[in-house]
Amino acid sequence: MDRKTNIRLAAAQINTTVGDIKGAVDKIMSHIERAKADGCQLICFPELTLTGYPPEDLLLRSYFIEDQLHAVNKLAATIKDIVVVLGFVDRNENHLYNSAAVIQNYKIAAVYHKVQLPNYSVFDEERYFEAGRTPLIVELDGILIGVSICEDIWVPDALTEAQAFEGKAEVLLNISASPYDFGKRAERRALMQRRAKKSRAFVVYNNLIGGQDELVFDGQSMIVDPSGEILTEGAAFAEDYLVQDISVSSVREMRQSSTFQFLVNNFHSPLAPCRLVNLRHSTNLATQSIAPRHDSPPPSDPEAEIYNALILGLRDYVTKNGFQQVVFGLSGGIDSALVAAIAADALGPQNVTCVTMPSQYSSAGSVDDSVQLAANLGIKLETVAIKDIFDSYLEKLHALFHGLEHDVTEENLQARIRGGIVMALSNKFGRLPLATGNKSEVSVGYCTIYGDMVGGFSPLKDVTKTMVYRLSEYRNRIAGKDIIPRAIITKAPSAELRPDQKDQDSLPPYDVLDNILRMYVEELKSVEEIVAAGLDEQTTKRIARLVDVNEYKRRQAAPGVKITPLAFGKDRRMPITNFYKGR
Repeated sequence: MDRKTNIRLAAAQINTTVGDIKGAVDKIMSHIERAKADGCQLICFPELTLTGYPPEDLLLRSYFIEDQLHAVNKLAATIKDIVVVLGFVDRNENHLYNSAAVIQNYKIAAVYHKVQLPNYSVFDEERYFEAGRTPLIVELDGILIGVSICEDIWVPDALTEAQAFEGKAEVLLNISASPYDFGKRAERRALMQRRAKKSRAFVVYNNLIGGQDELVFDGQSMIVDPSGEILTEGAAFAEDYLVQDISVSSVREMRQSSTFQFLVNNFHSPLAPCRLVNLRHSTNLATQSIAPRHDSPPPSDPEAEIYNALILGLRDYVTKNGFQQVVFGLSGGIDSALVAAIAADALGPQNVTCVTMPSQYSSAGSVDDSVQLAANLGIKLETVAIKDIFDSYLEKLHALFHGLEHDVTEENLQARIRGGIVMALSNKFGRLPLATGNKSEVSVGYCTIYGDMVGGFSPLKDVTKTMVYRLSEYRNRIAGKDIIPRAIITKAPSAELRPDQKDQDSLPPYDVLDNILRMYVEELKSVEEIVAAGLDEQTTKRIARLVDVNEYKRRQAAPGVKITPLAFGKDRRMPITNFYKGR
């Protein structure tokens, strides 16, 4: 039988919610109908489409597994005239597998079990899943398609090479849930291009989109040809739908080369032989050509990329947890100003309420700047002065504190009064409270537990102070005017908890601090290595100690959007009780 060379396929880059099986099914069905109308023979969806990613300990509940198994079987019974590849959890006796179902003509024609289970950084798949061992190849109208899941394509000289070299796969289809951090897009593009060129195959990479707790999935799916050219690329931080006509004649021609034959002859797979599943002849055939897309995203602008990640992370955390509105303190400082801008952009200004809470130490400028910012953004601003409340605390504690100097205790009382007011507004009006602290402050404990750390979500948790300034300038730049007042950006940072207080009374300049934190926290360098790089020894030792002793605070901090390769929370799991002092 003559083997066909052409296939039209679709990749649905969708935003799912962990545990919302029905919502996932509805999106799947909608996109299947769209793909059929577009004449596609195949459509794929992201990793663990039905459960959402990561489902974490929901996987330990047998009835959750049963519900999504029931859903995938019920869904399969409705599908005809197209091949569907989607992610689900398969169960075999007492073992669970991160899996891809290949569905055609009312049934599941094949199931693939993910071979490479990531167990680093935010990933914990070995806690839940058994690893598969058998690569899968499906043949559709004579075209060989290798199905894989996320990490499978990241590990070199393993599964995808087995599919291409031993199984002769001409299309490598990878469904993925790869979380965002800055620089990931360039890394993924280079990886997919390497895989395509080495395998002399088309790579179809479909990545998840959306926020899930601290993680943001940025989409940016892509289809790459055997020469490494990116044919089409999905949107960043938004749902998208890609359709591409593929002709594997170029694959077959390129594989005649002696170089490719050498790679094939010298490849020895550590896996079981590829399993080949022949699908029925496709009945959904394209009747007219489809215009190729030429709208790949522009090169990454760091500020734009991070700002959009923060918007998506905040929006999805708020809405997926059943809230519509947020509330937080507006101090007149740059951190809360940036949070206000992000919240207004993510949720709409009508869903943002801020409260300014001046004390006897608050400058008139801070209050005025807050009023101006709220007016610029169109958000609601309430004022609750705290001097009388603070004075009543001091009166009640006077006898206990008699003879003792004012210190950080009285400073923190003010922060905790403000935290209590934010929580009261949250409780009364059903608004999600936001914490406004940044990564630099949280790293060294320059924040008050049960005070300014109060919140259900912390948008800037993984954003350093220097990046806060860059993002604020970016927001003004795209607005074409100073949405965030210039006075807020230029004033010296201060908690305003005592007379004439400045952050740099307690901390080194933020550019110095953030450089040390980058090396110590994200790059895991020792104090010795940081000093050798040119940083002051005493300053470095002090900052490293502050990072270490404030783990207890961070453990109680609100979740926040991960934007760096190593964020506090799931990424970094240091013991609170820890006698090791490092070096």
